[in-house]
Amino acid sequence: MVSIDVFNAAVDFPIFDAKSRSLKKKVLGKVGGKIGTESRVPIIEALHDITLSLSTGDRVALVGHNGAGKSTLLRLLSGIYEPTRGAARINGRVAPVFDLGVGMDQEISGYENILIRGLYLGMSRKQMEKRVDDIAEFTELGDYLSMPLRTYSTGMRVRLALGVVTSIDPEILLLDEGIGAVDAAFLNKARDRLVDLVRRSGLLVFASHQDDLLLEMCTSAIWMDEGRLRMQGSLREVITAYKGRDPFENLDQAALDRIGQAAASDA
Repeated sequence: MVSIDVFNAAVDFPIFDAKSRSLKKKVLGKVGGKIGTESRVPIIEALHDITLSLSTGDRVALVGHNGAGKSTLLRLLSGIYEPTRGAARINGRVAPVFDLGVGMDQEISGYENILIRGLYLGMSRKQMEKRVDDIAEFTELGDYLSMPLRTYSTGMRVRLALGVVTSIDPEILLLDEGIGAVDAAFLNKARDRLVDLVRRSGLLVFASHQDDLLLEMCTSAIWMDEGRLRMQGSLREVITAYKGRDPFENLDQAALDRIGQAAASDA
C-alpha cells in the first residue's frame, strides 16, 4: 500500500547572495511564502506547517494562485525537497512529472530520449524497450524519432514527452500541469492517455488551473495559499471556496452521477 504522510513540515530557502535584509522590501506581491526577518541571511519561507496524509486510491487536486506553493509542495511530496522542519514519509515508487522536458537530451534521437526519460521516471530499460513501439505510434512523429531532439519543434517535443509520461505505471503520480503547444486533436488524444495513466496509478496529486481536467481526474482537493494548506476536502467543496463559484453548476445530472460514483469508488 502506497502512502505519503507529512507532519508539520516547512520548507525554507536561504538567499545567501543577498546584500542585506532590505531585500524583503523589493519583493512585490505574493510569491509563495514570505521573507523571514529573524536571520542575517534572508529566508524565503516557501511552505509552513504542512500536515497531510494520503494513501492508495486518493486522487487529489492541488489548487491555488501562481506562487502559492503548489510546485514546492509537489517536490516535498516527491522527496526532492527535504523539510526544513517537521517530517515527510513516502512509501512507494514516485513518478514526479513536473516538467515534460526534464531528462531529455537535445543531441540524441527521439528513440534514445524515450529510454532516458523513462529511466528518469523510475522505469527500467527493459520496461521502456517494451513500450517504444506504442509510444512511437502515439506521438505520430515517424522518421523524426531517429533524428536529434534539437531538430524538433516545441509541439513535437511535447508529443514525445507526453508519449513517455503516459506509458509508465506509477505507484505515486505527482503531476504538475505542463501541457501546451500541441494541436487540439492531439491534445484530446493525450487527454485520454492521461486519464488512463491516472487510473493505473496508486495515488495521484495533480496541480492544475483547469477545472475540467481536475473534475475528470480528481475526487478531493487541497487549496494552497501563501505556502500554507488553507483548505482540504472534497473537490467540489474546495474549488467552490477557492474559485468563489460551484464548478459543478453547469453539469448535467449524468455527469454529476459519474463524479459521485468516482468519489465513492476511491473512498
